[in-house]
Order: sequence, then C-alpha cells, then structure tokens
Amino acid sequence: MPEATREELEATFAEFVRRADAAAVSGDWAPWSEMFTDDARYVEPTYGEFHGREAIHEWMSTTMASSPGADMVAFPVHWYLVDEQRGTVVVRFGNRLADPGDGSVHEPWNLAVLMWGGNGRWAGETDIYDTARFGADVMAWMASGPGRQTPSD
Repeated sequence: MPEATREELEATFAEFVRRADAAAVSGDWAPWSEMFTDDARYVEPTYGEFHGREAIHEWMSTTMASSPGADMVAFPVHWYLVDEQRGTVVVRFGNRLADPGDGSVHEPWNLAVLMWGGNGRWAGETDIYDTARFGADVMAWMASGPGRQTPSD
C-alpha cells in the first residue's frame, strides 16, 4: 500500500463524499467510480464482492438506477476516523431516502472502510451493516409514502 499523509486522506475522502452526493442528484456514478484504482476491491454485504473500477462502476450504476437506490438523495457523513499509518478512513454514512411526503427522515446507515490506493484513489472499500436492519428501514420508508409499494406487493 502506498504511504499517505493525513492531508491526502482527508482531501481524497472529501472529494469522494462530494462525488457521491453529486451522483445521487445526477445519477451518473462514473466520477464517483473513478475514485477507485483500476484493481480496487469492493466488498458489499448484500451484493457481494467486486474487483476493479469497471466492475464497481457497473454494479453501482445498476444498483442506483432503481428503487430504493435511485431514491437515495444524499449520503451524509455521520462521523469518520482517519488512520494515516494504515492508509484507512472509516466512516459512518447515512443513506438518506427521499422525503416520502410527510417530512419524515429515513436514513439507514452503513460503515465503510476505505483503503488508500495512492494518487487520490481508493484501493478498496468494505461496507459493513446489519442487512436485516437496513432492509427494515427501507421497508418502513416504502410503507410511509403515498402510493409506494413494498417489494412483496
């Protein structure tokens, strides 16, 4: 792993967050995916493991093109830790879902462990979350909005 300064990790993380929020608005996940190295490894509890920037981009673009991914409007950072010795950023992201029409906030969360890859890119990401709880939060959001249907409907 290439060495990283705290400043490099902080700047790369800030850009990563900015691109994620921009992608939530535009639907274009290419700039976000470009934050990974060509040989990056992404581990996601529900969807599995992806190898390489192109595979990460394809998965993310497909997943975020339909509900509930397409209804995630922002990814607020609840907190994060920077470990420059290990070239790692650990972050708790919210996955903010669109207002269902009653003003309520639905924001299931996940931890992400980002591993430094050098030159402003990540060599990998591992997401960590309780899949049952995340799913229950999404189902509650779906049930709260007028005209929304749960997957079982």
